[in-house]
Amino acid sequence: MKKIITLFALMLCLCATAQQAVGEYMYIHRNNNTVERILLSEVDSVTFVEILPAPQYEAIDLGLSVKWASCNVGATKPEELGNYYAWGETEEKSNYNWSTYKWCNGSYNTMTKYCTSSDYGTVDNKTVLDLEDDVAHVKWGGDWRMPSLDEIKELLENCTWQWTSVNGVNGYRVTGPNGNSIFLPAAGYRYGTDVYDRGSDGNYWSSSLDGYGSGNAFYLYFSDGFCGWYGNDRYCGRSVRPVCE
Repeated sequence: MKKIITLFALMLCLCATAQQAVGEYMYIHRNNNTVERILLSEVDSVTFVEILPAPQYEAIDLGLSVKWASCNVGATKPEELGNYYAWGETEEKSNYNWSTYKWCNGSYNTMTKYCTSSDYGTVDNKTVLDLEDDVAHVKWGGDWRMPSLDEIKELLENCTWQWTSVNGVNGYRVTGPNGNSIFLPAAGYRYGTDVYDRGSDGNYWSSSLDGYGSGNAFYLYFSDGFCGWYGNDRYCGRSVRPVCE
């Protein structure tokens, strides 16, 4: 009888051990038909995260030397205003002025990068943004980048510009020589902590420094009835419309 009791106890122990062993593992079935077993005691928590595909930005061929994006950086639709960036910066911020500008020491004449005259700071003779400082390239990757001043001039001189509204957003319908078009919303610009001229003016950075005054960079400007380009303070927050080859 003692042998039978001992054997029965051993069987109960083995069954308990088997149940415990089965309960201590989780099995992950992957898309490539492989299975991974993980010891539960090594898992603190399980979080399910939905991984969305990276957005695909449309490159519009206007019949020019480069293709223009269908929307601004920070937007997903042509009429969305998108984000505002200081020239050479790749993140938005709450206050746009010289004291918060990345590439100076607090004033227009203390530039630390992109400077062609000692009157404006440390001279490095850089006149075009490095890709690491080009927000279009940093945010979108691939061949996307900010347009040069020459590419903005080409857009101005070789396209038809029509002031219009898309879903209640004012801006210009820009039609290229091949008949394709893009819409540039009048997003205004950021100065200090405020947004100015939203709905009436458009301000789009180029990647080109104003060599005559290194505190300035060139940008596309438009309002109802006027389109052109200017050089102005690099610290201002303006829109960015990427281009690619």
